[in-house]
Amino acid sequence: MAIRDKLSGNEAVAVAMKQINPDVVAAFPITPSTEIPQYFSTFVANGEVETEFVPVESEHSAMSACISAAAAGARTMTATSANGLALMWEMLYIAASCKTPVVLTVVNRALSGPINIHNDHSDTMGSRDSGWLQFYGENNQEAYDNLIMALKVAEHPEVSLPAMNCYDGFITSHAIENIELLEDEKVKAFVGDYNPEQFLLNSKNPVAVGPLSMPTHYFEQKRQQAESMRKAKDVIIEVSKEFEALTGRKYDLFESYKLDDAELAIVVIGSTAGTAKYVVDQLRNQGVKAGLLKIRIFRPFPAEEMAEALKDIKVVAVLDKCDGFSGKGAPVFNEIRSALYDYETKPKMVNYVYGLGGRDVRTNDIEKVYNDLLAILESGKVEDPYRYLGVVEE
Repeated sequence: MAIRDKLSGNEAVAVAMKQINPDVVAAFPITPSTEIPQYFSTFVANGEVETEFVPVESEHSAMSACISAAAAGARTMTATSANGLALMWEMLYIAASCKTPVVLTVVNRALSGPINIHNDHSDTMGSRDSGWLQFYGENNQEAYDNLIMALKVAEHPEVSLPAMNCYDGFITSHAIENIELLEDEKVKAFVGDYNPEQFLLNSKNPVAVGPLSMPTHYFEQKRQQAESMRKAKDVIIEVSKEFEALTGRKYDLFESYKLDDAELAIVVIGSTAGTAKYVVDQLRNQGVKAGLLKIRIFRPFPAEEMAEALKDIKVVAVLDKCDGFSGKGAPVFNEIRSALYDYETKPKMVNYVYGLGGRDVRTNDIEKVYNDLLAILESGKVEDPYRYLGVVEE
């Protein structure tokens, strides 16, 4: 029987961590993720978990401690945001290349400067090629569920890669919503015990973690790391199906919302999907064939599956809460357009950078995007594919 509660996204994630009872959590506070280690340290102090909680002097130290603990065979977790993730940058690559399945909750926040504590996706989009799995949640329920599934995927012997559980700062992290929690014993049974095949404290099978690698071996090691990322896609699907059987909540690589017969569609990540779904419903009532694709898994990128879902739609807008500064579109847009390149039928596409630094995104903003798509559908032309939504132009 599911446990019904009202929790913020951060508290929901901390509760999931408590239910998992990891061996080590090393963390340093930064807004808006601070509440996660704060709540969890309370669980430690109250004796509700057996976790070794390591308060450190910086986020770089936090990830360093997590890598060391995971390399020693410990189930390991932490949390951060924005500048904290940036301070971990060196260690993100080391965690991935050492194949240590650390689970890091990233509460998405704009990456300075100027200094801004509100939400966009510049932090995790900047780290998208560091070798980490990336799960994105729309709401508090997904933040809780994704953490549990991300751990099981990361620790799978075919994967053994670190994973980020990402959701929107303040919008999801601090807002309180109704949520269904699993019972503690069901969470523990679902994730199982962590029994790595190789770890530093295994005296029967000595290994080295992170040694110097010369040109004779480095390339092959990177190739093996990339293959683990490819294998992760099938593991994510498998684990999501197991989770659905347990909870009744269906997850996939992405969510298709009224896409089957859509002529117009938006691709989006995170909490904005809820606003966009409302607009889709309103447009459907007016006879407009609108749809939405919400990305849940960004790494590994499900290119083939998303291309199949979008190839017959006539016009698609990709919304990026991060600017790529390439002059030719932002990260999600370029990934989606690349995925569709080899298809004979493909939609006309336009990119909108939106919501930077926590700029509000309202229903009328989403309506504007769909109206723009209607204009493209009627004219058959995309005059300017690189656009901004909600910025004050002077």
